[in-house]
Amino acid sequence: MKSNPRAAIGVFDSGIGGLTVVHELMMRLPNEEIVYLGDTARLPYGTKSPETVLRFLRENLAFLKRKNVKMIVVACNTASSVALPKLLEEEKIPLVGVLLPGARAAAQATRTKRVGVIGTTATIRSGAYEDALWKLEPAIKIWSRACPLFVPLVEEGWHGDEITYMTAKRYLDPMADFDADALVLGCTHYPLIRTIISRVVGDKVKLVDSAHETAAEVQRILEKSGLRSDHDRPGGITVYVTDIPYLFKEVGERFLGRPMERVERVDLEAVLVNGSGT
Repeated sequence: MKSNPRAAIGVFDSGIGGLTVVHELMMRLPNEEIVYLGDTARLPYGTKSPETVLRFLRENLAFLKRKNVKMIVVACNTASSVALPKLLEEEKIPLVGVLLPGARAAAQATRTKRVGVIGTTATIRSGAYEDALWKLEPAIKIWSRACPLFVPLVEEGWHGDEITYMTAKRYLDPMADFDADALVLGCTHYPLIRTIISRVVGDKVKLVDSAHETAAEVQRILEKSGLRSDHDRPGGITVYVTDIPYLFKEVGERFLGRPMERVERVDLEAVLVNGSGT
């Protein structure tokens, strides 16, 4: 049965970073309703085994499907890199990850066939961006680097701080010898410090924002399938978290670029087993 165009888009991440994807969705698709799930009780996913991440993702999908969403965005690079291919085999509901849209944009952006990729340790170790890029363009050469300190710096709000700049230089200065002309921001936190990243790598390097590219992919899918909302009013966002960490709302509003009216804690086990718990 075809989904209702007025149904919400479901989005989930292990924590708060996926709100950068939500921000891009709201900018591009302002009339869509969004249901966001941050699995904050079990973050970070990057330290977990692929089997564990897959189990978490199945539970997150089951929760969002109970909200009658029309499609689901896996707004987590770690999850997209280690578990999304399996979910695509299992699920009928449209699923979009953040990895493939970013890889496509990077393959299109590079003129020298030299691309940099930065992300969490788990994303970089997975080699998923390399695999995706080589499938798109076998001649591409790739420089990759894990930048784990960027996440806490972003969540502290140190977007323009000198310590963030020095950290970026430490991570990214070695890329200069590689001569990349495109750099994939392979973590949903990183767009918030894109100004500093650009300052370090120079304006000749195009920054590929996976959050922006994912929102564009969602728009294409909705329009192709006739599922874009026909509401004539602005959509809203409903936010659920599996645990409420300190300052979630404050930090989340920085990611969204707008106020969050409400953040509701949900017990996934109670919801999935007993049908209650919200």
